[in-house]
Amino acid sequence: MNKSYWLINSKRTEVKRFIKNDKSVDGVFEYMFVDTGKIVGVFGKEPPVMTTTISVDIDLAREIYERLIAHGWSKTEEVWNKKGR
Repeated sequence: MNKSYWLINSKRTEVKRFIKNDKSVDGVFEYMFVDTGKIVGVFGKEPPVMTTTISVDIDLAREIYERLIAHGWSKTEEVWNKKGR
């Protein structure tokens, strides 16, 4: 599975996951999935409820990622998947 990159908003209520689309054709166009999820309960205890997924080209995904960082989002890890799963 491809490495995923996660961002969380400053209120710790929402996350975004960026992951390369495995179905992209090398040398043609590369696409990323950008998933949005809502944090339920205590962050890190339960996985977020994923609400939307979009597929965008890799350059647009980078632009979205950088824009979110500039607006107060921060990098995080997929902590709910690493505890006993």
